[in-house]
Amino acid sequence: MNRTRYRYEFEPEVSLRDVEESVALAILAAEGVHGEAQVRLDAGYAIDEPARACLIDASTAVGETIARVFTGFLRKEFGEDAFRVERVAADDRPLRRSDGASRPEGVRR
Repeated sequence: MNRTRYRYEFEPEVSLRDVEESVALAILAAEGVHGEAQVRLDAGYAIDEPARACLIDASTAVGETIARVFTGFLRKEFGEDAFRVERVAADDRPLRRSDGASRPEGVRR
């Protein structure tokens, strides 16, 4: 089974910690739309530090919501030229699920 994912690549001036915090906030926003249980089941992402990239699993409605919110956050926080995004087909290996551990300090379930 193929999964649709969005791959984001970041310019050197973008902090990957800030990127991961933005993912966590996008996951929180998705909980408001889809509910905590559904987000726990369906949300997945991975940060590839050496490649300065982030993958968002967009194979579900939850993932699509996270990708849309995340993209909006990136545009506002870093600007249009700070990142590139493309839709990619990926194999069936799961990405890390949103389990609370990925949340930045001060952001709670």
